[in-house]
Amino acid sequence: GKNEYDLLVVGGGSGGLACAKEAAQFGRKVAVLDYVEPSPRGTTWGLGGTCVNVGCIPKKLMHQAALLGSALKDAQHYGWNISQPVHHTWSVMAQGVQNYVKSLNWGHRVQLQDKKVKYFNIRGSFSDPHTVRGLTKAGKETVVTADNIVIATGGRPKYPTHIAGALEYGITSDDLFWLKESPGKTLTPFVFNVSLECAGFLTGIGLDTTVMMRSIPLRGFDQACHISKIKQMYFTTQQQMASLVTEHMESYGTKFLKRCFPTKVEKLKNNKLQVTWKNADLDTEETDSFDTVMWAVGRAPDTKTLNLETVGVKTNSETGKIIVDASEATSVPHIYAIGDITEGRPELTPTAIAAGKLLAQRLFGRSSELMDYDNVPTTVFTPLEYGCVGLSEEAAVQRHGSDNIEVYHAYYKPLEFTVAERDATQCYMKMVCLREREQRILGLHFIGPNAGEVIQGFALGIKCGATYPQMMKTVGIHPTCAEEVTKLHITKRSGLDATVTGC
Repeated sequence: GKNEYDLLVVGGGSGGLACAKEAAQFGRKVAVLDYVEPSPRGTTWGLGGTCVNVGCIPKKLMHQAALLGSALKDAQHYGWNISQPVHHTWSVMAQGVQNYVKSLNWGHRVQLQDKKVKYFNIRGSFSDPHTVRGLTKAGKETVVTADNIVIATGGRPKYPTHIAGALEYGITSDDLFWLKESPGKTLTPFVFNVSLECAGFLTGIGLDTTVMMRSIPLRGFDQACHISKIKQMYFTTQQQMASLVTEHMESYGTKFLKRCFPTKVEKLKNNKLQVTWKNADLDTEETDSFDTVMWAVGRAPDTKTLNLETVGVKTNSETGKIIVDASEATSVPHIYAIGDITEGRPELTPTAIAAGKLLAQRLFGRSSELMDYDNVPTTVFTPLEYGCVGLSEEAAVQRHGSDNIEVYHAYYKPLEFTVAERDATQCYMKMVCLREREQRILGLHFIGPNAGEVIQGFALGIKCGATYPQMMKTVGIHPTCAEEVTKLHITKRSGLDATVTGC
C-alpha cells in the first residue's frame, strides 16, 4: 500500500535535521530516524549529530577556554593585577560545555515537535528501497515507509586497529568532549585538523600535550612553498600554511614528535598508558607514558548497519562513502544522501545544512537550485587560527597552470600582540589570483587571531567574483588584522618576489 511518510531522514545531524524541518515547512509528512551507537569507551549523546555533540560546538567552547588562558597572561601587560599562578579546572569547563550541548539536544527535539516531524530514536536499516526497519532500546521493532528517503548519518572517528592496544586503551574526539575529569598528560597521534585543535586547547588550559606526526600536518589544506628575493637575499616568505600553524603551537607549548608513528599501547600497573613508537629519522624505538591517548586518524562513514547493498545504493569501495550526483541523488531513485557521508563533499556543517535545505526545496518546493560547493570558507581552530576560502596555491596551479597564477602574500603583526610582546612570527596571509585580465581572486588564506571571523567576511566577496584590484580599493577597518588583507603588496612571479609589503 501507501507509504506512511513523504520523507524519511535517516540521521539526526545538522544536515538531516535541516532537510527534515525544511520539508515540513511545505506541509509534508516527515520523520527523522536517529540513533547514537556508543563509542568503544561507552560515550553516548543526544540528538544533533557530530557538530552539536562531539564537534564544532564543544570544540569552539574549549578553544575559547584556552584563549581566555592566553588573555590572562596578556592582561598583566595591560595593567591587570592577576594572582599567579592561575589554574584551570577541567570539571567546571566540562560541566558548562556539556550542559549547553544538552540544551541544544533538547532544543532540536522541541523544534521537530513544533514542526510536526516524527522522531524515532532507533537504529534502522533498509529492508527495501522504501522501507527502513529498526529496534527500539526496549527491543520493539519499528517499520517506517516513505516515498523519499535521505541518508544523513555522517561519520565516526576511526581507530588504528593495526596498532596493538589502540582500541582497548585509546579514546577519540567522541569521548574527549564528554570527559568529566581532566585527560591529564595527553598524546594525540596522527595530524588531522581535529588533533591539532584538541592539542591546542589542551595545551592552552595547561595540560602536558604531545602531537605525534608521521608526515605533513593538515593534509588537504594549502601546502605550497616558495622563495622570495629581497635586497639580494633569499629567504622563505611562505612556509607551508600548515607548518606555520604547528610552528606556533610549538612556541605555544605543544610538543611534537615528528616523523614518528606508534606501534603499540600498553596499560601499566599505575593505570598510565605506555606508548611505543618508531622514530623514522633515527630508526629507533622510543617509549613514554601518558594519562590519555586520543586517536585522530580520520573519520569513516557511518553506513555499516544501513544495509545499503540490499537496496542497491552504490558506495566508493575505498572510502565507503555514498556516491551522489549534483542533486544529491544516489544510484537508487528517491534515495538521497547529504553531508559527510557523501563522496567528494566537504565535511562541514554549513554545507550539510545548506544541501539539506536545498534538497527539500527541490523535492517539495518546485525549486531547481543545486548546492554550490565552490568557495566554501572554513577555519581550523588552533591557538593561532587558520581560515581559508577557495583554492590552495597548489590546487590553483594544477587547475590553471603556474604561469597563470599570481600570489600576493605577507606577514603582519596584530596590534593586540604589541603591548603583550607576543610573537607574531606565524601571522601570515596569502591571496591566490589569476594573473590574466582582472586578476580574479581564487583563494584567500589567513593565519591569525579570529581567522574565522576574518575569512567569513571576505568569503562573500570571493563568492561574488572579487578581484585583486577591487580588494586593493577596499578601505580597511583600522586597526584590525582583517585590514591587512586589503594591503597585500608582496607579489610572487616565477617563484621570486621583488616588492615589499605596505605599511
